Amino acid sequence: MFYRPQDGHGLPHNPFNAIVAPRPIGWISTRGTMGDNLAPYSFFNAVAYTPPQVIFSSTSAKPDREGTKDSVAQIRESGVFCVNLVTYALKDQMNASCANFPAGTDEFAECGIEKAECETIDCPRVAAAPASLECRLVQVVELLGEANFLVHGEVTGVHIADDCLREGYYRPKDRLVRFGYRGDYAAVNEAFEMLRPAGG
Repeated sequence: MFYRPQDGHGLPHNPFNAIVAPRPIGWISTRGTMGDNLAPYSFFNAVAYTPPQVIFSSTSAKPDREGTKDSVAQIRESGVFCVNLVTYALKDQMNASCANFPAGTDEFAECGIEKAECETIDCPRVAAAPASLECRLVQVVELLGEANFLVHGEVTGVHIADDCLREGYYRPKDRLVRFGYRGDYAAVNEAFEMLRPAGG
């Protein structure tokens, strides 16, 4: 099969969403004049080591947020955000937080998610997350298409749950990832080691 995206694919669901997968979930927490906010994004990843940097993208808009979503609007306002990673144990709360709440809703309170404070920025984080990355905004890039925005941040603080550190390595019990189609997730709980060739 071959198709050009502008011509359509003729399939029941968009295959692009599942081809670039699995993807880690960035559970983005923010704080602004309308309060605290928490929402999951599956277009998320780390992009550099030194200094550590991450990106996530928002691909739709809310009518009460001027062409974007609460997360992007509040990051533009405050200049900071926190990326919380997700485990299988947090899946139901993560999923509940992606409901289409009115602007100003605190998803932490609405979904029963314990909140903690960040150290280097004025922002909440998910207390039970295996790891949280405090970030200062580098840039918001408007992508092709309607309401597509990429948020680029520099990591200024890292929280790691004690039970996720094993023999000096970050090894959470599992990692929840998105497979692309609506409702398709997986818990990754097995890993193997494969070292680069010498000089690689």
